[in-house]
Amino acid sequence: MRTSPLLLAAGAAVLSFACSIAQAQVVKLSTTAGDIKIQLDAEKAPKTVANFLAYVKAGHYNGVIFHRVIGDFMIQTGGYTPDLKQRPTKPAIPLEAGNGLMNIRGSIAMARTNDPNSATSQFFINVVDNPGLDPGFAADGRGYAVFGYVSEGMDVVDKIKAVETVKKNFAFQNLPATPILINKATVEK
Repeated sequence: MRTSPLLLAAGAAVLSFACSIAQAQVVKLSTTAGDIKIQLDAEKAPKTVANFLAYVKAGHYNGVIFHRVIGDFMIQTGGYTPDLKQRPTKPAIPLEAGNGLMNIRGSIAMARTNDPNSATSQFFINVVDNPGLDPGFAADGRGYAVFGYVSEGMDVVDKIKAVETVKKNFAFQNLPATPILINKATVEK
């Protein structure tokens, strides 16, 4: 009995997908509001995931705050301590937007300046679908690089997005009135 080439190709595709899921890395953010687990997509955003994991493994995110919370947009973290001091960063990475991952509710993407290749340690979690951040629709046409999705803890993300915010100065327009910290970021697998 011969197996058809089409059946073999379909089986290979399923096996490839299953292997990529099995190898997907998960990072757990233990925050003062609860735990958030993020499944990373190293296949579609390899440089961004490697950069993020390097910061996690170095302990960079331990003790940083969510410094920008906009309830109908996103929550951002990864750069500042509770006294609003910026943590030192490694060199910026190239933009990996346009990888097929979209800025939808629950996606995690790199924050950056107007320079598309300026992302370092800061990242945000989209709390709504934000197609205006995707390549071709973003103001600069380049977009923001999505590199994973919240796999557990969207209830925690929703809790964070609902906190009261204050304007501290020009740099901190949407700062939570009561600091929300990442106590520890760890790689789960």
